[in-house]
Amino acid sequence: MPDLSQYFPVILATHITLAIALFVPSLLLPFTLRNRLVNQGYEAPEPGGLVRVLLWIQAHGTVVIGAGLALTGLAMLTVLGPRMLEQPWLLVSLATYAITAVIAFGFQRPSLRRLVRRDGIESDADREAWRARARRQRYVAYAITTAVGFIAFMMSTKPVLW
Repeated sequence: MPDLSQYFPVILATHITLAIALFVPSLLLPFTLRNRLVNQGYEAPEPGGLVRVLLWIQAHGTVVIGAGLALTGLAMLTVLGPRMLEQPWLLVSLATYAITAVIAFGFQRPSLRRLVRRDGIESDADREAWRARARRQRYVAYAITTAVGFIAFMMSTKPVLW
């Protein structure tokens, strides 16, 4: 096996970039939906360019990004060895990332798809229900953003937890 230690900074930067990129659609899509139904009647307008790009990334890019994330994670384990997993701050960060990924892909992703399609909006009551669902998705995006910030804090400060 080749010595990858000289490439560690590149591996780490790529890993962090991919980890954040995996959440970008879940972070941004709820805010692109804000006020989409204002003054637009009940017909569903075509999503804008940014929304289409984010939806494409979410539908097609997650597998590629996830594969790259797994490869760079394995490369970091190869360089640093298993002692890397003995760091409590890293274990807490990994657990937070896993929980956030389950929320983003298990809950938010399907909900955002339904919101973008705007199925069943035929009255003012339907419009208000859509707005309430969109608001909930923005709150979920705030939670995901907070989790990403917490992970960044843990990675940068490396606190002694136990």
